[in-house]
Amino acid sequence: MLGNGIVIEGLQKRYGSGDTLVDALKGVDMQVAPAEVVGLVGPSGSGKSTLLKCLGAVIEPSAGRMRLGEKIIYDGGWKIRDLRALRRDNIGFVFQAPYLIPFLDVLDNVALLPMLAGERNGVARKRAMELLEALDVGHRAKAMPAQLSGGEQQRVAIARALVNHPPVILADEPTAPLDSQRALAVIAILNDMARQYETAIIIVTHDEKIIPTFRRIYHIRDGRTHEEAGEGKSPHELVKTEKA
Repeated sequence: MLGNGIVIEGLQKRYGSGDTLVDALKGVDMQVAPAEVVGLVGPSGSGKSTLLKCLGAVIEPSAGRMRLGEKIIYDGGWKIRDLRALRRDNIGFVFQAPYLIPFLDVLDNVALLPMLAGERNGVARKRAMELLEALDVGHRAKAMPAQLSGGEQQRVAIARALVNHPPVILADEPTAPLDSQRALAVIAILNDMARQYETAIIIVTHDEKIIPTFRRIYHIRDGRTHEEAGEGKSPHELVKTEKA
């Protein structure tokens, strides 16, 4: 398991060449501490998804440096031989759609990842059940994904992202399909989990409902990042306000 935290320095990503050359990322610098939840915002086509895919070792950058904890994972080339193991053991992904496996029940959807990593079935299911209970969906453990509400499905997706206790979680528009109350509840959960597991979390979002919860925000424009202080409002308090 790699250490906690994220450091990105001078990250670049180019597509094509010659007349078709596109600089999607032109030199991104970004840092996220353990237990911190940071927002990443910007217009469509600004490079948000490209940045997340690079950090998630889904696509290879063109230049720059990326570090998870004390381990450099990219520096002009990949420094980790097994990228699939890197993603499985060190990076949790939460997407706009939950992408749960439709023919597995909730418990097995969450337990599958540690099983694939070699964990014993009983241990994997115990860990999965603990997370589901912490996220208030333990009572749905034997339900199939199609039987869940949208908010329940997203909680299960968060449990799956956390089940291997990764030092990094990358969330791409995780609240887009949710109403205000459920969106804020999801952000409250991610904040709680970040603190509990010392996880560094980056949330890509256009959702104006959740932006006030970030203490720090990175704006990405024309392939470059610009940091600013956020409001840092408590998502729990905002949830209460929405309920009132």
